[in-house]
Amino acid sequence: MSTMVKKNAPSARKTAVNVLVHLLLALLAFVWVMPIVWIVLTSFRKEPGSYVNTFFPKGYTVNNYVKLFTDRNVLNFPKMFSNTLIIAIVCCLISTFFVLSVAYSLSRMRFKFRKPYMNIAMILGLFPGFMAMVAQYYILKAMGLTEGSMIRIALIIVYSACTGLGFQIAKGFFDTIPKSIDEAAIIDGATQWQVFTRITIPLSKPIIIYTVLTSFIAPWVDFIFARVICRANADQFTVAIGLWNMLQKEYINQWYTCFAAGAVVISIPIAALFLYMQRYYVEGMSGAVKG
Repeated sequence: MSTMVKKNAPSARKTAVNVLVHLLLALLAFVWVMPIVWIVLTSFRKEPGSYVNTFFPKGYTVNNYVKLFTDRNVLNFPKMFSNTLIIAIVCCLISTFFVLSVAYSLSRMRFKFRKPYMNIAMILGLFPGFMAMVAQYYILKAMGLTEGSMIRIALIIVYSACTGLGFQIAKGFFDTIPKSIDEAAIIDGATQWQVFTRITIPLSKPIIIYTVLTSFIAPWVDFIFARVICRANADQFTVAIGLWNMLQKEYINQWYTCFAAGAVVISIPIAALFLYMQRYYVEGMSGAVKG
């Protein structure tokens, strides 16, 4: 009898721990999900203004989304959305190429100043990027990239130019791929570029997906650099600036629910990109395990 009690004690303890862990996870999930639920409900809220007494709206409407895309007299959200989408896509392509190229070079090649460059990049990464925004603005101004449609190019340069310094994660992944694969391909007559594009890249889907997502999200949600470079050029505003303007004193009463609708809308491209590329991430991980 005592033996059975001893055997059941660890099982009961394990069950209690599992219950507590699941309760904690449920609490965290509730904390994380509730703001999303609230912003979605607010986007369909019929009452104007930012101050309400209830969590659930008293009335629902889709006019907030209609106004967001049709009212272009005060805040031209479709223009801001298109500006941000163009900048994010171009930056995503450029940044992904830069990051993967630098990471592969530092992982597979040995050259002079390799380690000093890695140390300098690590030190520079300790400082926030916006510390250099004043200097970057005047450099871009001297190049004539701070007025009119050239602002898009300026933002693309700002978001893409320094991405090569963020090579650490991708380099760590490339280090896990056996170098014997590269050596075998080189013996068979492949060049370093062919090894990179035909062997390493197909084996690196997880890190490519990660790099694509982070490269797309960075310009999509940035406010500081966009605000500094765009200034008063309303035609070149990004969605971050547009949503910020909706919360200004003169607009908040009429545009607060549209702000919530805009927050939902700008989350769609990121969610769609993640859902589309998730299967490639899973395939890459399974391939890496097999390898």
